[in-house]
Amino acid sequence: MAININNLSNTNQVKQKVDQQNQVKQQASQSNVVAEQAKTASKDSVSITPQAKQLGELQKKAQDAPVVNQKRVEQLKKAIMSGEYKVDADKLAASIAKFEFDFTKA
Repeated sequence: MAININNLSNTNQVKQKVDQQNQVKQQASQSNVVAEQAKTASKDSVSITPQAKQLGELQKKAQDAPVVNQKRVEQLKKAIMSGEYKVDADKLAASIAKFEFDFTKA
């Protein structure tokens, strides 16, 4: 019987060890990828454009504004009381007709 001094007949054990090491490396690299993805996900951010900020400010102003322009109402009341307010019947009729026409189109 021959004795193998170099232990070359045990290549299966060496291959198993190498395979185990490769699996450990793959698992470690996968966990690194997952960790990097988690870091990236936590770094997500949102930015609002200047136009969106301006739109938000305008909406807030519109909500805070009174529904009725009280100053204009007072001006019209004074003009009517003093007789300065004149109604142009033709212009009024044209406006009413235009409103009705636009209303029926929609």
